[in-house]
Amino acid sequence: MTLLWKLLVLQSLIECLAEIETPQTRQHSSSLQLSNFESLLQSLAFTKQPGSIVFPVDSQESNREVMFSCEAQGSPPPLYRWKLNGTAITPKSGSHYSLSGGNLRISHLNKDQDAGTYQCLASNSFGTIVSREASLTFAYLENFKTHRRSSVSVREGQGVVLLCGPPSHSGDLTFTWIFNEYPSFVKQDTRRFISQETGNLYIAKVEPSDVGNYTCVVTNTVTKTRVQGPPAPLPKIEVQFPEIVHVAKGSTVKLECFALGNPVPSINWRRGDGIPFSRKVDVRKASGVLEIPYFQQEDAGTYECVAENSRGKNTKPQGVQKAIDDSLVWECKATGKPKPSYRWMKNGENLEPLERVQVANGALSISRLTLSDIGMYQCVAGNKHGEVYSNAELRVIAVAPDFSQNQLRSHSMVKEGGDVLIECQPKMSPWGVISWRKGSEALRESNRVSILDNGNLRIQNATKADAGLYTCVARNQFGVASSSGTVMVKEPTVITTPPSTLDVTVGESIVLPCQVNHDPSLELKFTWFFNEQLIHFGNHGGYFEKHSAGDIMIRNIQLRHAGKYTCAVQTKVDSISIAADLVVRGPPGPPTSIHVEEISDTTASLSWRPGPDNHSPITTYTIQARTPFSLGWQAVTTVPEVVGGRRLTATVIDLSPWVEYEFRVLASNAVGTGEPSRPSKQARTKETSPKVTPANVSGGGGSRSELVITWEPVPEELQNGPGFGYVVAFRPYGATGWMQAAVPLPEASRYVFKNESIQPFSQFQAKVGVYNNEGEGPFGEVVTVYSAEEEPGRAPTRTRARSLSAYDIEVSWKALPWNTSRRRVLGYELRYWEKTAPEEAASVQRTVGNQTSAIIRGVKGSSTYYVSVRAYNTAGVGPPSATVNVTTKKPPPSQPPVKVMWNTSDSKIILNWEQVKALENESEVTGYRVLYKCNRHSRPTVMETNTTSVELSLPMDEEYFIQIKPFGEGGEGSSSRQITIPRIAGKVEGNSVHGANLHTDLTDVSVV
Repeated sequence: MTLLWKLLVLQSLIECLAEIETPQTRQHSSSLQLSNFESLLQSLAFTKQPGSIVFPVDSQESNREVMFSCEAQGSPPPLYRWKLNGTAITPKSGSHYSLSGGNLRISHLNKDQDAGTYQCLASNSFGTIVSREASLTFAYLENFKTHRRSSVSVREGQGVVLLCGPPSHSGDLTFTWIFNEYPSFVKQDTRRFISQETGNLYIAKVEPSDVGNYTCVVTNTVTKTRVQGPPAPLPKIEVQFPEIVHVAKGSTVKLECFALGNPVPSINWRRGDGIPFSRKVDVRKASGVLEIPYFQQEDAGTYECVAENSRGKNTKPQGVQKAIDDSLVWECKATGKPKPSYRWMKNGENLEPLERVQVANGALSISRLTLSDIGMYQCVAGNKHGEVYSNAELRVIAVAPDFSQNQLRSHSMVKEGGDVLIECQPKMSPWGVISWRKGSEALRESNRVSILDNGNLRIQNATKADAGLYTCVARNQFGVASSSGTVMVKEPTVITTPPSTLDVTVGESIVLPCQVNHDPSLELKFTWFFNEQLIHFGNHGGYFEKHSAGDIMIRNIQLRHAGKYTCAVQTKVDSISIAADLVVRGPPGPPTSIHVEEISDTTASLSWRPGPDNHSPITTYTIQARTPFSLGWQAVTTVPEVVGGRRLTATVIDLSPWVEYEFRVLASNAVGTGEPSRPSKQARTKETSPKVTPANVSGGGGSRSELVITWEPVPEELQNGPGFGYVVAFRPYGATGWMQAAVPLPEASRYVFKNESIQPFSQFQAKVGVYNNEGEGPFGEVVTVYSAEEEPGRAPTRTRARSLSAYDIEVSWKALPWNTSRRRVLGYELRYWEKTAPEEAASVQRTVGNQTSAIIRGVKGSSTYYVSVRAYNTAGVGPPSATVNVTTKKPPPSQPPVKVMWNTSDSKIILNWEQVKALENESEVTGYRVLYKCNRHSRPTVMETNTTSVELSLPMDEEYFIQIKPFGEGGEGSSSRQITIPRIAGKVEGNSVHGANLHTDLTDVSVV
């Protein structure tokens, strides 16, 4: 049994009172020595205690030694002794016992001499304490004595138990069984079970495969040795389990249960009292083992199979400090089964009852305490499971009055009309007499001024006359001492700002005042609370700011800032507070409970409940709607047109039929419009016949003998119901009757009528109507369309092609007749491809209208291209013209102008550069283009020259950006780097250079 009891400190200070001569010297000496002893002396307490040891007998270690640990703290440092079975151990030179600090080392172990119970004793000037008991046992395992077992027959289907009968041993054992020969071990399952308590093998239902020899194998978990029993047949033996299992508190309990029978029984555990198992319990159904870790008192009870034990909690004596002649009663209680017995020890020795010392039911009482009673006491509670120890210290004190550790407060402040308590708690033993002085005179008690039983002084309803020096005087038989302190009476703090209710609108700012009158010698501390919660300035989103004195400002007030604000003012002598209620007016809160009461094809009746008005009456409501086809929420038309603040219903009109709607309501007041309500549930308007016809009805194109009619589909939100489709009506121009066809697809946008009698490009009239399951809708306007036409039948003639540059080709041809016959020409298609490429890879470029030329751009320089032209219309393209070829010009020079130099003279900019020379495969340079502009984003002005210099007459008060490009018959070449000519302020006279030498190379100017 292990009980966790606190160490209780006992201490004696009577020795510090030696050599006392007079009351004055007694006071001085005792207080000084008491302080020294308290800082230097410490009673005993174990920090390490010995634990039980199991040592294997057949250990191969040459030294064969063990060590018991023992360590205690105390001042003076403790001395250690050990006992074996109650007899003192005396380590000597050459002995196999030795001490290292408090630790006991035992070498050359002897099983017969050294086995037993060990205890450590620690002693110093305060007394002696005894450790818990620790045992030393030796583990061994002998061989089986029986060498043969007789064979017994068992019928198939019966249950059987094979006994192991382990040999003599010490230490925990584990059991396994060999079937016939090693290493064939018996495996446990629902039919076979090996008890780890007895080693017996249980077979619930014998099968033919079980026939054979069984050998019990026993292993000592400490020595690791293993022995085998004689082979066993299958005798039939009844199963017996213990009715009661005794368990130590805190240990792990395993209860085994196995039943024989046919069919094989299943094993279940339950408590007899019906209490369910706690989570720590492990029920292993396959092996029939119930495992209860860390066994506690509440685990005791009846189980099926049964286990019962109880190890309980304990109470402990508390260390005390007593005055001389006082009485002491210590209680020591422990609960357990069996009921524990008690004994008391003092300084490691059993305490014998005397006239003053009595022990009854574990309680120790000592009357008329003397200095000889000082010491370390231990209560020992025990039963057959073991003993537990609890330490306590008895301190008997005799001390003259001493204020050194607890002086009177030097200054005690109280407000006028308030109460003050002046504590007087000197250290003295026994307790003596307390008296008070004010100034030099004894204090007179009154109905306001009183000395309490504990020596403290209380002054009630203080006045200015109560201020002054107060002295507490303490006396006992060992001396007298005093301590003084001053009482100061201050003016009370008064808040001059009256309580109020403030009204403010969302977004405004307000100052909450807190002005006070107070004693000028005292510092004020202001604290603000919002709805009883402390305001941390700098937090709360920056809304709260400290203002002058104790005032605070709330900026950009929100609805959540409404509530109770408390200003608390505190000084060293008093504290007061005042509260103000802040009402925040804002837009209304969102309405609630939006319901669609009734809905038709174009109207919906709504109802709702008002949200909070936020201290400003609701004046109007606004209704919004949303559909799958709308862009967000849209305002709707209602009846009445303006929904007043007291109205909670309205009818929405002008809705689209057969569309799912959601509605929400917004409330407004004098402050503004609030947040919208939650959307209503989706509601679909009733269906009706369609009213909207398709837009952009037209036609034309298609194949021979076809009439193609096209339109834009009607959006789903305008179809007014399911089963939506189109009715297409058409007739030849001038006819009276209409031909009609239904197109049942709402997304359709095209109808094709094919008839061999239709002539190419014939004129027709057409119109498109709508319908759905509710009926037919209207037709749209009548439009003129044409049937399919024939592609052009002739090819363009006089086709020509010439190279404009390395990258551009101009193509011309003679146009075909332009008319409205069945072979119209809508434009021309140019096909061109390189000589090295197949015609199938040709690029296509189209013109519109009756053009007779076009420019093909983006071709390659110095390359030969083939070009053909053909007419096209809606039916397709006609035959191609004769193919012509053209070779593009050489590419322009790739080298840019270099060595660009510039200077200024008489409001002119003079530019010079080096001649650009074309490479062999490039076209010759025929001139240069100079591009200049006065800011980076303007369009440049172009000047052409066939020389390598140019003069620009430009105002000099602007900054210019200039580039130079060579060109030839192949086009423009590469540009020079952009040159920046800075602005030159003032008038320029004669030839002058600004910011550069007269001839400035490009590397010396600003280049972008």
